[in-house]
Amino acid sequence: MSEHRRKPPQPQGGGRAAARRGQSASSGRRAAPPGATGSLSDTYGAGGEENHYEGRAASRRASQRSTGMAAGAGGGRRRAAEPTGRGPGRGRGRAAPPGKKRFIDYPRAGKYGAMRWVPSWRQVTGLLIGFFGSLVAAAGIGYAVVAVPNAAEAATAQNNVYYWSDGSQMVATGGEVNRQIIAYEKIPKAMRYAVMSAENKTFETDSGVDPMGIARAVVNMAKGGQTQGGSTITQQYVKNAMLDDQSQTLSRKVKELFISVKVGASVDKDEIMRGYLNTAYFGRGAYGLQAAARTYFGVDAEKLNPSQCAFLAAVLKGATYYDPAGATSIDPAATSQANTKRATERWIWIFNEMVKDNHLSAAERAKYPDFPKIQRPRSNAQLGGQIGYLVDTAKGYILNNTKITQKQLEQGGFEIHTTFDKDKVKELEKAVNKVRKENIKPDLRPDTDTHVQFGGASVSPKSGAIEAIYGGEDATKHFTNNADVTGAQVGSVFKPYVLAAAMTWGKRDPDLDPDQAQDERTIVSPKSLYNGKNNLKIRDYNGEIWTNEEGKEWLQANDGDESYGSAPKYQIDLREAMRVSANSPYVQLGMDVGLDRVKEAAIEAGLKKDSLTGTGFPSFSIGISDPSAIRMAGSYATFAASGKQNDPFSVKTVEYEGLTVFDHDEVSKPKRAFTAAVADNVTDVLKTVVDEGTGTSAQLTGREVAGKTGTTDGNKSAWFVGYTPQLSTAISMYRMDDDESNKNRTFLEMYGTGGQETIHGASFPAEIWHDYMEDALKGVEPEDFPEPEPIGVIVNDDPDPTPTPTPTQSEEEEDPEPSPTPTESEILPSPSPSETCTNPFDTTCEETGGTDTGGTDVGGTDGGVTASPSEPEDDSRGNQNGGLFGGNDG
Repeated sequence: MSEHRRKPPQPQGGGRAAARRGQSASSGRRAAPPGATGSLSDTYGAGGEENHYEGRAASRRASQRSTGMAAGAGGGRRRAAEPTGRGPGRGRGRAAPPGKKRFIDYPRAGKYGAMRWVPSWRQVTGLLIGFFGSLVAAAGIGYAVVAVPNAAEAATAQNNVYYWSDGSQMVATGGEVNRQIIAYEKIPKAMRYAVMSAENKTFETDSGVDPMGIARAVVNMAKGGQTQGGSTITQQYVKNAMLDDQSQTLSRKVKELFISVKVGASVDKDEIMRGYLNTAYFGRGAYGLQAAARTYFGVDAEKLNPSQCAFLAAVLKGATYYDPAGATSIDPAATSQANTKRATERWIWIFNEMVKDNHLSAAERAKYPDFPKIQRPRSNAQLGGQIGYLVDTAKGYILNNTKITQKQLEQGGFEIHTTFDKDKVKELEKAVNKVRKENIKPDLRPDTDTHVQFGGASVSPKSGAIEAIYGGEDATKHFTNNADVTGAQVGSVFKPYVLAAAMTWGKRDPDLDPDQAQDERTIVSPKSLYNGKNNLKIRDYNGEIWTNEEGKEWLQANDGDESYGSAPKYQIDLREAMRVSANSPYVQLGMDVGLDRVKEAAIEAGLKKDSLTGTGFPSFSIGISDPSAIRMAGSYATFAASGKQNDPFSVKTVEYEGLTVFDHDEVSKPKRAFTAAVADNVTDVLKTVVDEGTGTSAQLTGREVAGKTGTTDGNKSAWFVGYTPQLSTAISMYRMDDDESNKNRTFLEMYGTGGQETIHGASFPAEIWHDYMEDALKGVEPEDFPEPEPIGVIVNDDPDPTPTPTPTQSEEEEDPEPSPTPTESEILPSPSPSETCTNPFDTTCEETGGTDTGGTDVGGTDGGVTASPSEPEDDSRGNQNGGLFGGNDG
């Protein structure tokens, strides 16, 4: 190696590194770290290995001291290690950081990176001890400050006060506050064991709380779900007794927990059981076992047998869904039939659990094979007559449309201002009683005049306020509110929705494919012509003959088996078809428009979706559905209001402790259901029904009236629904075997009822409507309906046939000489002329040959028909889904 490239010898005591440090110190620049050049001479110098190493360590310590000082100032950097005093060489140690020690060493000194933030085991242990110590202290304080509930003090509840629409008081209670405290000795052993087997098997040995149940409740609340009740009898007793605080909050749950722990530790189990059974709610206004025993069985609690005890234990799960009487005013699913099924299943289960838990012998269980006989509900005298129905309607509205819970309503203290007009309620009841007294004679005609029921409702078109209802003879004797859903089909009063659909969306074009036909439609005028023949073959909009699932043709019958219109085509316009209540034109119109559109029109008018049945069959258009009287009055009110729809309501405001907690006007606004042209044309057609059609008995003195009659297949129900610009009213009549021993209630035929051959909407229902409306509108200035604008196209407007048309060459021709052409409004008997349909899409002609009429599916007469063999009529179902709120109207 050349001389000029040879490295000079390194000085002792640090070598070039020390030289660099000297240079760095003099220049104010930091020395480069050892090994930065990558040269071996940076590691080993001429002066010896150890001396060179000591120079590098000294350099590193100097650098670490400078960064350690910065870490001491900022608290976030590494502290440099100090020499341990071992002298020169490879051994090195770390000195304690300079400065004062912290009380809590966090972030941890002497650790680097993420480790500085990981607490030590001492810190974790200390934190846990502190946390649990705080919990113990808080629990001790909570345990000390809460008081054990007193069953007698918990037995208080306030009444609710209901007011008429004019502000006067209707009734000073929302029902019976029915509770009597009894001693433990009066509680049957079977009742105590039934409750334990059903709700808390470890009651006699547990501490009074269920930690897992509490955890589930807390998790559920944290997720935003509904709160859960206590799962032990002790917790449920505490929950029942906390009448001063019914809020569903975490703080309340914590308070409930402390009380439950204290009760479990300090109160005897017998006293807990007594307190629970004396404060529990069993439904029907009955608080406590004694009231429940009297309410359901008419006996004192001490006389209850094991079967009755098992039933009452079942009701404790929730009277709304386990009382066999039903509670459709609260939930449409809580029908009498559904509740009876639920209660029976739980009764059997509890009985079996009692045997399994050795609380009841198998031999004793075998003595009670049948479900116990339950009394029908009885209300107090204040709720007699129509008052009970009014209160039930208002309660149902509150529970379904406000944040007020059933528990809060039961505790009372609310002032409820209703929409009910005291005078109108009296007038409606008077009108029904007059017809009943004069015509319904069950003693004289027991086979035809028993089980006759009337229902009614009156709604304001301008607001939707329910001004009157008729629920039955007496709320303390007849327990179904007939103004609410009853299952009675509505018949031909459904036809205005078909007409409204035809004028809103129009009929489909048979020449287009289904998708195009939905969009390209022809708006239908009330002057449009349709076939009014009896036993008409019904076709889909594209001309295909409608058949049932068995492939049999569907023939639509008219009331009295009469044909309408002129032979041979029997054309009749839609106004005339409504006037005489012909079925076949409106069934075919419904098929042309589409049953989905008819359904939509009914819902837009105000009917509940779940009250509409048989929507896949032609007879849907003539009223096989079963909406309530309240909903029918409300939907016709939409036509009276020129297409503006208001949901019927029965409560204006609710106050609690002087503060308004609900105001209907703040939560409900009218909506546009139909254009004024559509609604006013429907009204104009319905005026014809009252002026000169089936509804003439409903004419009012000096007032314009629009309305429609309805009678169902089998003559099992009859309706009249009509309105003036100021008031819309629906009246229903039907026979239902609702004897309490008959679990499957059925609708009965009304042939001969009231001494009449058949019952139509034009008879007793229209008579009641007329008498009531004459009195209800006294002093109210008459108003006229708006003049309707012309609307739509006259469809099927073929030239009138000649009196003697040229016979067609058809093998099916039976009568080459058809009957003379009568006037359009003339009602003809049903001949069987020969017709040949050259156009399969022409709905105004009808083939008659080649049909086995004995095998056809014949539609109903004036509004009712068995939809299909797959959807048989079930008179016992009592469809409870047609109410205003899914079960309660108003």
